[in-house]
Amino acid sequence: MRGSYGQFCPVSMASEVLCARWTPLLIREFLCGSTRFNDLRRGLPRMSPTLLSKRLGELEAVGIIQSAKGGQGVKEYRLTKAGEELRPLIMGIGAWGQRWVESEISLNNLDPELLIWDMHRFLNIDPLPERRVCLQFVFSNLPKARQNYWLLVDPQSGVEACYSDPGYDIDLYSECSLRTMTAIWMGLDTIEKAVSDGKLELTGPREIAARMQEWLGLSPFAHEERMAN
Repeated sequence: MRGSYGQFCPVSMASEVLCARWTPLLIREFLCGSTRFNDLRRGLPRMSPTLLSKRLGELEAVGIIQSAKGGQGVKEYRLTKAGEELRPLIMGIGAWGQRWVESEISLNNLDPELLIWDMHRFLNIDPLPERRVCLQFVFSNLPKARQNYWLLVDPQSGVEACYSDPGYDIDLYSECSLRTMTAIWMGLDTIEKAVSDGKLELTGPREIAARMQEWLGLSPFAHEERMAN
């Protein structure tokens, strides 16, 4: 696969498999539920398709994932038992990063498409009305062509991330900077404080706006207590 460390230590051998560039993030995507190539690309927008294909082949060769034809003949990838055993390791790395890596460094790595993709995966539909709900997010500091994103929530089909107008009436309109929404998503800020500080504007029914902190879901690492460096 790559050059060997030349050591018999299991840490060394595992590192040869797991520590290649993008590999831990690719495994993260599987742990978050992605199974298809295009969905993996949504979660890893800066990873080239060629390198993604290569890493998938490597992970399959060592038995961390397996592939099969899914619906409509589209290839799907699933974690094997060996892959699932990586869950506490990968999630532990994320928890450590949330606790110990300086938040300003994290907030320099902003990506609206990735943020919306992550938000759609963890959104909690329970506090929302039991009907189709269209949520619009406007990141006012971005160029006009990249300002608008939508989450479409349907009790039957789940949550869909939309990068162009889905054409439905908007149930909640939120406007803020990409940095503000990323900080909220990461647990570094709250909806209430961002609204109070004038950094976030919400327009829509109170039943949806008032419970945004509940339905937004947040990053799986948002509740980790940050530690002083």
